[in-house]
Amino acid sequence: MALVATATLGLAACGSSDTATTAGEEAMAGSSSSSSSSSAMPSASESMDAAAMTGPVGPGCADYAAANASGPASVDGMAADPVATAASNNPLLTTLTAAVSGQLNPDVNLVNDLNNGEYTVFAPVDDAFAQVPAETLETLKTDSAMLQSILTYHVVQGQLTPEEVVGTHTTLQGAEVTVSGEPESLTVNDGASVVCGGVQTANATVYLVDSVLMPPS
Repeated sequence: MALVATATLGLAACGSSDTATTAGEEAMAGSSSSSSSSSAMPSASESMDAAAMTGPVGPGCADYAAANASGPASVDGMAADPVATAASNNPLLTTLTAAVSGQLNPDVNLVNDLNNGEYTVFAPVDDAFAQVPAETLETLKTDSAMLQSILTYHVVQGQLTPEEVVGTHTTLQGAEVTVSGEPESLTVNDGASVVCGGVQTANATVYLVDSVLMPPS
């Protein structure tokens, strides 16, 4: 009986040791897996670099930021408002704001449409509209179809970063726009230059351009 008891205790002790060893190995494996997973995660500096890549780019960004360092017209201020509202606070976009809000033509008001949804907007600055012949602007005051066609030709569904925007995209108007170049030097349809792009609003990514884009006839 004593021999049986001794053998039983010995077997139990061996089994306990084996179980402990297995548990220890599993714990080490889990720790190794966790360590490997942590090392695969991007560092804080890498995340900041990635975020910086999608920030405003273009030759006019620094001057705009300096002139509008705070308030609703600043880069941070625009990010807090939906796109039509943000545009109305931007001192370079007064003519565009009038065109999309019914001030130029009371039958064309796109504010609610633009403020709801996710868009990329090519926004002509006031100097761009100054290049449009006066007779054309007069026509737009009464030709609602033409004005809506021009305005929606400046809008693409979805938000595109400066790294994503290069290429050909279908606009809300139905025709395509083509963006070329590098993030710091972008052109649209080989004619309009991006003054400052990748500007975030609450629901859109905006590219200020120096020419009004005209849809294909």
